[in-house]
Amino acid sequence: MHTKLAGHMLRVDFARRSEIGVQVLTMGQLVARMAGGLLRPVDPDVLLETARAALSAVDMGELEPIKDLPGMPGAVAATLDKVWRANVRLSEFGHPRLAALARLEDEIVARLPASMKRPSELVELASQRLELAKSVIGPVEIHGHSEMSPCWRPFLGLLTEVVPVKWVAEARHAPPWLAGTKVVVETIKGTGTSVSVRSCANQQHEVIEAFRWMRSLLASGTPASEIAIVASSPGDYDDHVLAQASDSALPIHFVHGVKAVTVADGQAVAALAEILLKSISQERLKRYLSLARGTPALHKLFREWTRLVPSDAPLTTLERWEAAFKRVNPSDWPDGQNRSAEVMEVLRLLDGGADRADEVGETLLAGTQRSLWRRALIDGPAEALPVILGRLRVDDGVEPASNVLWTSAIALASSPRANVWLLGLNAGSWPRRILEDRLIPDHVLPIDELDPLPVADGDRRDFATIVASATNVVTSFSRRDVGGRLLGRSPLISAIKELHFDRARTPEHAFSEADRLLARPQEFAGMPIAVSALGCWRDWYRDDITPHDGLIAPGHERLRKLFERPMSATSLKLLLRDPLRFVWRYALGWKAPEEDDEPLSFSPLHFGNLVHASLRGAVDQLEVAGGLAGAGRAKLSAAVDSALAAAASDWESQLPIPPDVIWRDAIDGARSVSLAALSYSFPQLPGQRTWTEIPFGKSNVDDDDGRGLPWKREAPVEIPGTKLRIEGLIDRLDLSEDRSNARVIDYKTGKLNKKMSETTIKGGIELQRCLYAFAVKVLIGSGVAIDSALLFPKAPEGEGLYPLDDVDAALTKVAAAAALSHDILMSGFAAIGTDAKDTYNDLALALPASAGYLPRKMPLAQVRLGQAANVWSEP
Repeated sequence: MHTKLAGHMLRVDFARRSEIGVQVLTMGQLVARMAGGLLRPVDPDVLLETARAALSAVDMGELEPIKDLPGMPGAVAATLDKVWRANVRLSEFGHPRLAALARLEDEIVARLPASMKRPSELVELASQRLELAKSVIGPVEIHGHSEMSPCWRPFLGLLTEVVPVKWVAEARHAPPWLAGTKVVVETIKGTGTSVSVRSCANQQHEVIEAFRWMRSLLASGTPASEIAIVASSPGDYDDHVLAQASDSALPIHFVHGVKAVTVADGQAVAALAEILLKSISQERLKRYLSLARGTPALHKLFREWTRLVPSDAPLTTLERWEAAFKRVNPSDWPDGQNRSAEVMEVLRLLDGGADRADEVGETLLAGTQRSLWRRALIDGPAEALPVILGRLRVDDGVEPASNVLWTSAIALASSPRANVWLLGLNAGSWPRRILEDRLIPDHVLPIDELDPLPVADGDRRDFATIVASATNVVTSFSRRDVGGRLLGRSPLISAIKELHFDRARTPEHAFSEADRLLARPQEFAGMPIAVSALGCWRDWYRDDITPHDGLIAPGHERLRKLFERPMSATSLKLLLRDPLRFVWRYALGWKAPEEDDEPLSFSPLHFGNLVHASLRGAVDQLEVAGGLAGAGRAKLSAAVDSALAAAASDWESQLPIPPDVIWRDAIDGARSVSLAALSYSFPQLPGQRTWTEIPFGKSNVDDDDGRGLPWKREAPVEIPGTKLRIEGLIDRLDLSEDRSNARVIDYKTGKLNKKMSETTIKGGIELQRCLYAFAVKVLIGSGVAIDSALLFPKAPEGEGLYPLDDVDAALTKVAAAAALSHDILMSGFAAIGTDAKDTYNDLALALPASAGYLPRKMPLAQVRLGQAANVWSEP
C-alpha cells in the first residue's frame, strides 16, 4: 500500500467482500512486523518533535545561524526521511554540512523511543527473522505502487524466498528492478481512453469547469465514488476548491486534509495565538471563547464577566482589566461571589506572551484544538504560530469511499478512479520541476543519490497511471496566472488539441445556484436583487431625482417618530446640510465601523471629548472649593491635573487608546487646552456660578446628577415656528446669582479659524452658539441677558473668542431652514446635500462609487430643495 487513501479504499473493498484475516499495511509496517516485538517505523510527528528538541543540543556548523528559525524542525524531518528512504549514510561523506547533519541524526535517533527504528534498522532486524514470515504474515500482495523506495527493496527480494509476493501493478508502470526478483507482477491492459484538454482562463476558472463537469456526471447517474478531481500539487488550488465546494454544497473529500484555519477548531487556536502574541483585549478574548472547547467551568467563568465590564471597553492590558473589575460590585456576579481573581489568574497566564505558549495550550485548550496547538509549537517557536497554523491541515470528516475526491496525483495513482479531471497541466506544474533539498543542495550531495525517485519522474508515472486506469479523463490548463502572465502547456498534453473555454460562457451543467443563474440570465433578471441593480444603474444616468437619489414614502412613520424626539445640534446640522445622511444615521441607525482596539492615532473628535471630560471634572471640583471665577492659576492647574487623570483612567478602561507615545501626547495636549480654556479672562458675573457639560432637553433623565443644575434637564426646548425640540450639552454656562445674566461658551479644541468673526451660522455648520443661547433663554426665562460665544483655547492669548452679536436673528434663520428641511423630508425627499462631498463624510461609502455622481445629481437636488438650500450660503 502506498498512501493513506489506498489503505482506506482497500479496507473498504475487503469489507464489502466480507473477507476476513486480511491485513492492510504500509511497507514500513510490514517490515516492522517481521522485525518483531513492539517495533515500528519512525512516526513523522514524533520525528518532528524530536528534531526540534535535538537541534539545540547539536552544533550545526554552517547551519547554526538558521537552526532556530521557524520551519527548521520540519526541514530536518523531511531531509532525514529522504535520507533514510534512499539508504544514504551521511557519516560516509566528508562534507562539513553532511557531518553536522550526521551528528544531528545520531542525536535524534538517541532521543527517539526505543520502539521506533529507521528503515535500514528495521530491514536488518526483519532479515534475521525471515523464517517466521509464513506464520507471521503469509502471502504478500503489493497494491498501489508504481515504484518503491530503495530502503525496502533488499528486504522484498529476501521475502520472496520465503513467501509468495505479488506486485499488483494493474495498469501501472512496473519498475524494472523487479525483473531481478521472484516477485510476481500482475498487470492488466490500460483502458486506452483518450484525453481531452480544456483551456481555461486561470486557476479559479479551471476549478469552476471541473465542478461543472463533476455535476454533469452526477446528474447522469455516475456514482460519486467514481469521480476525482486531481492536481500534481493540490495546495495551489485548495482555496478555490474549498470555496466552490461550499458554494455547491456537494460533499467532497480533501484527501490531504483542509487547512486547519478554515474550520472552527483551527480558528479557535488562531484566536488564542492572536491573544498570546498581540496582547489581551476584550474583543480578542470574546472571539476565542466563542470558538474554544476547553474546560467547561473556565468558559462559564469567562462568560459571566461579559455582563459585568463595559462591552465597548478594549481592556488591552492587565491593569485595565483589574481596574474594570474593581468597579464591579461583588453582588453583580451571577452567583453573588466575586470571581475576578480567578479571571485575572487566567488573564495573567495569557499576558505571559510566547514564553508561556505551552502552558497556555495545555490549560485553555482540549481535544483537537490542543492537538493543533502542540503540532504548531513543534514546527517552530511560538512567535511563528500564525505562519505555522496556516500550514496545518485536519481531516474534513467526509467519507472518501462514497464521495468525490479532491486529491494529489500520487494519491489517486495508488487508488485510481474511472472519471478524472486533472487540473494545472501547465509547463513547470505537471510534471513539477526537480527541486533541491532544503538542507542538502545538489552541490553537497547529488540529487540522484539523495532522491532516486525524483518528483518529475513521479508526476509522469502518476499521469500515465491515472490515464491508463480511467475511462473518462479531462485535463485543463490555465492561460494566465494570477499576475496576468501567459502560461505554457505541459509537455504531457502538448500534442493534444485543446477546447477553448471562455470565462463567461454559459455552462451546460451548473454546479451551484450562482452558476445556475449565470446560465439562465432571464431567470436572474427577474430576481429582486437584479431588478434593483438594473434600476439603480438606469437611474444613475437619468437627469432627474429618482428613488435611488433620495425619494422616499411621504410621511414615513420612522421619520415621524424621529422628529418626535429631541434633536441635537449635530443632527440638526445634518438635517440642514445633508438630509440623506440624516436619514441614514438617525432614522436607519447606520454607523461607521468602530476603530480597532488599539488605533494608531487619536482623532480630533476623541481629543475634544477628552478635553470636555477634563473641563467638567475640573469645574466641578472648583465650584465645590469656592468657584471657578476666583480660582488662581495654581488652583486651576491642580484641578485640571486631577480631572484629567480621572478622565484618562475612565477612557483607558472603556474606550480604545492609541500607543503610549501618542496617548501621552494627547493627554499633555488636553491638559494645555483645558488650562487655557479655564484661564481665559472673562468678566466676572455677580455671584457667578459655573457649570460645564450641562444638559438640557434630556427627556429620559429627571435628576441633576448632584451638581445643582439651574433647570430640570427634561424640560422641553422647542425651536420657534417649528415642532422640533432640541437637546444637548452646553460646554460652559456662567450664571449670575440673581439669574439675570448668563454667559454661554462653546469650546472649539481645533485650530483657530480667523474667519469666524464674519460668520453667524456658517451655512448651518455652527449652530451651538445660537441654539445653546436660545435654550438658556427658554429655561432661565426671557428676562435673562445672554452672551454667547465660541472660544478657541489654542489661540494666542487675547484671541480666539467669537461672540454671537444677534442671537434672535441667527435663531430665525435656523428655525426657517429647519422648518423647510423638515417639511421637504416629510414630503418624501431625502436629498443629498452640500456635506455629501465632505472629505470627512463617514457614510460616503453608501453613495454611488462613481466620482461623477455628485456633480450630476447635486444641482438637481438643490433645485428640488428650493429655499431649504439657501441656508448653505448663509454667513
